[in-house]
Amino acid sequence: MGIDLITVIVVVTSLATAFLSSIFGMLGGLILMGVLVSLMQVGPAMILHGLTQMTSNGYRAWLSRKYINWKIVGTLFIGNVLAVAILFFIAFVPDQISILLALGILPYIAWAIPSNFAFDLTKTPVGILAGVVVVGTNLIAGVGGPLLDVFFQRVEMTRHQVVATKAVAQFLGHVSKVIFFGGFAASSSSENWPALWLLVIVMTVSVVGTIFGKKVLDRINDRTFFSWTQRIMLAVGAVLIARAIYLINL
Repeated sequence: MGIDLITVIVVVTSLATAFLSSIFGMLGGLILMGVLVSLMQVGPAMILHGLTQMTSNGYRAWLSRKYINWKIVGTLFIGNVLAVAILFFIAFVPDQISILLALGILPYIAWAIPSNFAFDLTKTPVGILAGVVVVGTNLIAGVGGPLLDVFFQRVEMTRHQVVATKAVAQFLGHVSKVIFFGGFAASSSSENWPALWLLVIVMTVSVVGTIFGKKVLDRINDRTFFSWTQRIMLAVGAVLIARAIYLINL
């Protein structure tokens, strides 16, 4: 596969997944990470994914800023810092197959947890725990959105509030990932940074995808939002697991 074709795939996927994330508040990052880690090494994939998702989540949060629950964001941020500190000392860098398996299994873990076991994210200790778990998963697998969704199950919020608050939470998580893989994870971390022109393109198309996704979000209802989120998430998980199994058998 030539570099030109890889670039096209990355750009198109960045656009499509930003559009999807802007509608459902997740899923796009899961798909994008699966594609990137299949096309490039883990370090550059993590950096490119982190910067792309920082842009789309940050802009999505800005578009829906009046719906953000800042109390939840504050407690999640404390957990973010703790997770980065812990993994910094462990210095764990996953391989491609491990990431694909983790990405594929995550949606099923989130789906298998009974709703009555879900945590109340409005409580400070739960918010800190969510920050540690979600960002820790983000640093290991590249994506923590499916687990973040578990912590939103018992919170009384509209689709706009869910998408806006999760956008800020995921923005902070991706900032942590860029810092970790861009400066902490390896002595040759500068090699993890993709070309500047590619970063500019994917960050730009992620904004475009976010704008159009927000228009769709405004048109659908809460029932459709919560129904399709789980279906798409499980389908994507199955594809990623199949991809990991295929690579194991090569």
